[in-house]
Amino acid sequence: KPRVNLTRFHGVFAPNSKHRVQVTPAKRGKKPDKSEGLDTNWRDKSPAERHRAMTWMQRLKRVFNIDIEVCEHCGGHVKVIASIEDPKVIEQILKHLKQKTAKANAAKQRELPPERAPPLTPSLFDPSQSRLFD
Repeated sequence: KPRVNLTRFHGVFAPNSKHRVQVTPAKRGKKPDKSEGLDTNWRDKSPAERHRAMTWMQRLKRVFNIDIEVCEHCGGHVKVIASIEDPKVIEQILKHLKQKTAKANAAKQRELPPERAPPLTPSLFDPSQSRLFD
């Protein structure tokens, strides 16, 4: 059946549970009764804020412990300025990065001295004389 949620929740996570608001990150669920002395923070938020789903940055942090909201260099807040979803554009970016890496590796190879072959002269110590060092 299309548009039918295949996951059934029971107990605190059930859709009509009065405690669901307190245990879900998006604070979704049935509003608690006024007579109960429960947390009333949900009243301070607009309907859009109450029903807002987690961003993908928050999901990455929650599931994989990857915090991309904080700059790894300065510790400041990072703002997402673009989300690239077109596969062709992604391939072009990755191709460019591979070329850039190849150029950097080539430059590093030029900085190293040329490789040398092993000497053609016999070694100073003959393997038969190895008992001298025992």
